[in-house]
Amino acid sequence: MRIKYNAPTVLSFTLLCTLVLLLSQTLLPRLAENWFMVPGRGNFHGNNFRSWVTLFTHAVGHANWSHLINNFTLILLIGPMLEEYYGSSTLLVMMVITALVTGVLNILLFRSSLMGASGVVFMMILLSSFTNFSHGEIPLTFILVLILYLGVQVLDSFKSDNISHFAHIAGGLCGSFFGFFRPSRR
Repeated sequence: MRIKYNAPTVLSFTLLCTLVLLLSQTLLPRLAENWFMVPGRGNFHGNNFRSWVTLFTHAVGHANWSHLINNFTLILLIGPMLEEYYGSSTLLVMMVITALVTGVLNILLFRSSLMGASGVVFMMILLSSFTNFSHGEIPLTFILVLILYLGVQVLDSFKSDNISHFAHIAGGLCGSFFGFFRPSRR
């Protein structure tokens, strides 16, 4: 038997996020803060290249090992199935769009900065409920996942914590959109 790099998009994303966190906690202490965190409302500067880059790269940065492990437990569980179903390049595009949507909405709506792959996680959670979707039908699994995962995020959004529940909701809505409007490659 041999080990196979079975989900190149998911595994490469995982390795990149791990490398960024490792570097930001050792050799380059301000790396994540400077290049992998999208600013909040009032702190985005359109004439600053770094501000534009962080619209996408914030999904790669993580505050600590617990943050990274929490996100990638689900990404590594769900992601390979989605990558096989939709294809590596399509899943990558979905991840990039989700990062952009959560980044732009954070800049428009919130003063706090945003970092992490939580939006991508919730995109994958909702998208996974569409793997046995037939046109003209709404999967009951989608409805239940929508209620359970996004419902809890809506309720939790009223708490005062350091979690961007809105990024979870936006990511889940992206996954729902992709599930309804993006046919599988099968």
